[in-house]
Parts: sequence; C-alpha cells; structure tokens
Amino acid sequence: MSRAMSRALSSLRRRLLNDLRNPLLRNGYALMANTAVTAVLGMGYWLLAERLYTPEEFGRGQALITAMRLFASLTALAMGGALARFLPIGGRRTAELILRGYGLAAATGGAAAVGFLLTVPLWGSTYSWLGGFGPGLFFLGAVLVWAVFTLQDVVLTGLRQAVWVPVNSLVFGLVKMGLLVALAGAMPDGGIFVSWIVPTAIALIPVNWLIFGVIVPRHLKDRGTEGRPPRLREIGRFLAGDYPGTLSILAIIYLVPTAVATQIGPAQFGRFSMAHTLGCLIELLAMNMAVSLTVEGSFDPARLARQCRRALRRAFTIIVPIVAVTLVAAPYILLVFGREFADEGSTLLRLMALAVLARVPIEVYLSVLRARGQARLLALVQMGLAGLILVSVFALFPLAGINAVGWGLLGSEALVALLISGRLRSVLRLDRTDQVRPTRQAAT
Repeated sequence: MSRAMSRALSSLRRRLLNDLRNPLLRNGYALMANTAVTAVLGMGYWLLAERLYTPEEFGRGQALITAMRLFASLTALAMGGALARFLPIGGRRTAELILRGYGLAAATGGAAAVGFLLTVPLWGSTYSWLGGFGPGLFFLGAVLVWAVFTLQDVVLTGLRQAVWVPVNSLVFGLVKMGLLVALAGAMPDGGIFVSWIVPTAIALIPVNWLIFGVIVPRHLKDRGTEGRPPRLREIGRFLAGDYPGTLSILAIIYLVPTAVATQIGPAQFGRFSMAHTLGCLIELLAMNMAVSLTVEGSFDPARLARQCRRALRRAFTIIVPIVAVTLVAAPYILLVFGREFADEGSTLLRLMALAVLARVPIEVYLSVLRARGQARLLALVQMGLAGLILVSVFALFPLAGINAVGWGLLGSEALVALLISGRLRSVLRLDRTDQVRPTRQAAT
C-alpha cells in the first residue's frame, strides 16, 4: 500500500471517529445503516417471495403490507415527530410520553383498520383476502403491532440510542425471511403477510425491555430529572399543528400506492411496488439525518444552524453517489426480480431517485421547524408538498401510468425545495452572523 493511500485511509478513519463522537452524525449514520440493512434484506425477502409465491400472491402481499402500514401510521408518524421533539427534554415524564405515544398510535390505527375492514368489498379484488373474520382479525392485530413497531425506532433515536435500530432491523429481517420460506408450502395464500407480521410482534418484547429497562433509566441518570418536562398541553399544541402536515406526508408514502393498487391488478402492482419500495428506501436516507437533526436541535438549540450545515453536507455526500448509481443501474437492479420488473419499473425508480436530491433540503428545513416547535409553518410546508404531489400524480396517471408517481414526486419536490431555499439559507447562516457580530463590537 502506497504512503498516499495509507494517509488517505488514516484521514478517513480519523474523520469517521470524529463523526461518531457527534450525536447528530452518530444517530444519522445509524439510521442510514438501518436503511441499508433494510434495503439489502428487503431485496432478499422480495426476491424469495417472487420465487416462492405466485405473481398474484406476490402483489397481494405487497398491497396488504402497504395498507397495514398506512393505517398503523395515521398517528404514528405525527407521534414520531413529537417524540423526536420532546423526548430529549422529557425528564421524569420520558416513559409516560413513550407509552402515550404507543397507545395513541395503536388506537387511531386500529379504528381506521376497522373502518377499512367493514368496507373491504369497496377496495377491489386485491384486498378480498381480508373478507373473512380470521384474516380480518389478523390484519387488525397487525396494524396495532406495526404502530408500536414504527415508534420504537423514533424512541431509540430520541434517546440518542439509534445504534440499536439497525440491530433490530437485521434480526427482524433474517427471521422474516426464514418464516417466508417456511410458509411457502404451508400457506401459499397469505404467507407473505403472515411472515412479515409475526417477527414484528416478537420483536416488540426485547426492544421495549431494552427501552424501558435500560435506556430510559440511563437517560434519566445522565440528563437528570431537573427542569420543566413538557406539559401535555404543550405537546398537544405541537401535535395539533403538526398532525395535518403529517397526514399529508402519510398520503404521499402510503395512500398513493394504496390507490394505485385499486387501479391495476395484483401482479402488476407487485412489479410497481418493487420499484416504488426501492425508491422510498433512497428517500428514507434523506429523512434519516433529518430525524437526528430534530433530536439534536431539541437537546441543544444554540447549535442548530451548525448542525444543519453538517447534516446537509453528510446527507448529500452519501446520497449523491447512490442516486448516480441508481440512474445508471436501475434496470439491472430490478432485473434481479425478472425482465417485466425491469421493463415496467426502471423509469419510476430513476425518477424517484432524482427526486431525493430535492427532498434532502426539504427534510432538513422541516427538522428545523420541528426543533423550534414551529408547528403551523411545518404543517403548511408539508400540506403544500403533499397537495402538489397528489394532484400531479392523479392528473398524470391516465397519461403516464405508474410512472406518474415518479414525475409527480420529482416536479413537486423540486418546486418546494426552490420555494423554501431562501428560508433554509437564512437558518444556515444564523450562527455565523451571531459569531461575527460580537467580534466587531469587541473591535470597536
């Protein structure tokens, strides 16, 4: 190994170690690692599913999981933002905040799932498997489980313990793949959905033991119980402002594919869903660093602008090469699942990857608003983004088919990124101007 290469590796090692000492970057990297683990194991899972199950069951399984995640997230996404904002300052109410978040998310998701099950005949043949009492009850339980499962990652991040998130995903993904194979012969109808949910339910036990038995007590010991914990009314005001915007983002993530499932058959939806899922995983990378930024902005508001600059630099450093590779290799990535997947999904995957470049600054700006508690402006930006995406997707669907989802995301997110760019630049320059002013005063 040459001296130049040795010096470069040594410099890279030092930079990485320095980054890992910073809670913002440590949590952000952990969440990005979790996305990578999820992507790799997810690809393996769906590759096995495509080989072991019929095209109709493959698409049906995707549609059921999408619908389940939609209902489970009705309140979970909003509670995720609230927990990231208030857990760092929760004090003696930390455990109470977590339990209230779990309960509210499960109750809302369960009520929505019941309404869905009572109207299943209206949702098309893709969801007809849920018509029986047993499958319907299982679906309801799955929604309750997934609501809590979704918030676990946010809780770990909010308590600066995101390093456990990829560990959980790794174990969950491996168990899920094993059960998928085991059920292929015993349960050809519904095996995909069952293999997804059972490991999720099992994972709740050790992860919540870790949270309530180890991490929360350690957090209280390190941070203390002094100070004023957030009042429920304060959290309620934040949720009241944030929730409409969160519902809008929820519509982008889950309602769009659920609506697409009502327009096309199960087999075609399976091909659409693979490209859409991979595109969402790339987009999730943009959100990972932003979630960590919300947490650190709550822990230390004075350093928010500096942390924003770090988050933007690191996010683009990681995401730009991934987008570039996706633009070139999209057909080859999807070809793993079959020629039809590559033919129908490559354009969609490329468009969604390009849209992520605009999503990075949007997510950083939204995290700033959450950390500052500016719920009204937060809701306005989210609702505007969702409105643009939904209108453009449904307007373009008759012309572009499933690619309308990609065009809608790309155009809408690029426009919103442009509109918020001035405000984001003001945030990024904030503490620089604060640092310059005292120096000038001292000089005079």
